[in-house]
Amino acid sequence: MPILEEFKTFAVRGNVVDLAVGVVIGAAFGNIVQSLVADVFMPLIGAVTGGLDFSNHFLPLSPKVTADTLVEAKKQGAVLAWGSFLTLCINFVIVAWVLFLVVKAMNRLRQEVPAKPPTPPRQEELLTEIRDLLRMQQGARP
Repeated sequence: MPILEEFKTFAVRGNVVDLAVGVVIGAAFGNIVQSLVADVFMPLIGAVTGGLDFSNHFLPLSPKVTADTLVEAKKQGAVLAWGSFLTLCINFVIVAWVLFLVVKAMNRLRQEVPAKPPTPPRQEELLTEIRDLLRMQQGARP
């Protein structure tokens, strides 16, 4: 039974729940970024490069691959789908950049303003003034 109790303690810790929420949000965020790349950035890149569509760029690794689209080429044999790889690399760069901006914003929000030291009680201020006056009378600097 101790292992079940240990697992229960582990599973209900805040870190595990936070991690689970992060994974779910990360998956949803990944879908958004995938759509952003596929539906916004890649068409723009294609327009700039004269209609280039990266999704169907591949290198046949077998002589029997004669298809024009990646889907059909994969059915015919081995292909090196470098267009898909390029799209995933762009996905990664966008996700990394957005996460960088999110972490930077969170760090900015977490920065604490240094607290001012508490002001000493009035009695302590008066004693300090008396000490300084006595030192000045004796010829020493405060």
